[in-house]
Amino acid sequence: MMFVTCADVIGRFFGYPILGSVEIVSILATCAIGMGLAFTHETDGHVGVEIIVRLLPKKTQTIISVCTNFLSICLFAILTWRMLVYAGTLRRSGEVSMNLRLPEFLVVYVMSFCLLIFTIMIIKDMIININKLRSK
Repeated sequence: MMFVTCADVIGRFFGYPILGSVEIVSILATCAIGMGLAFTHETDGHVGVEIIVRLLPKKTQTIISVCTNFLSICLFAILTWRMLVYAGTLRRSGEVSMNLRLPEFLVVYVMSFCLLIFTIMIIKDMIININKLRSK
């Protein structure tokens, strides 16, 4: 993304911009965000507001985690499903990007796959937290 942006800026300075650079950077940014979701979740890199939750007992923290995991699973499962439906709609309609005429449904399919992996990672964490509750 940085290379394309820099090359486009330099190219514009000399009168030779890169056609479709905004599309390329947008597609790459979308893929980077989608592919980073599961890794960020696994490394606990998401921003969380846990000021009050940290003061609670461990069992209560685990219960809250199970509840938030359940809600997250519901949300991201619906998102995955709707992204798949949307990708199919884009594929059937033949929607392409404005300048480069790239098929947009491929990016949406990649995003839906990334969301599926992310949902599976949340399910895994929820199972781990439920097992913690059972062992206590």
